[in-house]
Amino acid sequence: MPVLLPNRAPGRLIVVEGIDGSGKSTQISLLSQWLRLRGYAVAFSEWNSSPLVRDTTRRGKKKEMFTPTTFSLIHATDFADRLERYIQPLLKAGAIVCADRYAYTAFARDVVRGVDRAWVRNLYRFAPQPHLAFYFKVPLEIALGRILGGRNALKYYEAGMDLQLSRNIEESFRIFQGRILAEYEAMIEEMGFHVIDATKSIEAQQKQMRRMVLKEFGSAPLTGVLRTEADVARLQA
Repeated sequence: MPVLLPNRAPGRLIVVEGIDGSGKSTQISLLSQWLRLRGYAVAFSEWNSSPLVRDTTRRGKKKEMFTPTTFSLIHATDFADRLERYIQPLLKAGAIVCADRYAYTAFARDVVRGVDRAWVRNLYRFAPQPHLAFYFKVPLEIALGRILGGRNALKYYEAGMDLQLSRNIEESFRIFQGRILAEYEAMIEEMGFHVIDATKSIEAQQKQMRRMVLKEFGSAPLTGVLRTEADVARLQA
């Protein structure tokens, strides 16, 4: 039985997944720009960005008060709100939606935090299947180096400090993200991920993504997909 619902909207849904520091956000941004240059109306969606729960999430993280289940539920609420108010209307109108993380993030993170695997997947059963799902595979040490190279410190929840894996935040990150990595690896075949070697250059990764997009969608203009930025801006207003 499929985990996610069939996607019959005229638009296209492209998602990227990977552990923190995998470089997926950079790549989906570059892909979005490339699609716009090809004349398509492109929208962007980011994990944990719904205005409905943003303040609650921020306060909960600041006070370190989330349990694994409440963390799972608040992210599912965020996802459901963005899907209903933003992603689905755009897909139905014919836009290409590029999403930085999707339901698979919950499938990996929530399970590692101890939430039942079947329960989490059932929680997201309303989500439509992406047309393309890229998984950026990267060794833990490279991911850690990228994160620490861009800011002063790791964040409490991204390092899994709530799970009491280690008193050392870097070691906790390695353990936590390593377990998430294992969950992603186990989902590759089941979810049909297109695996990108995230140790390659930014240019090489982007070329691979574009080749896969052209292979999946074809080089001719997509039927039913919006072709102007004015159209997507009007829908987002």
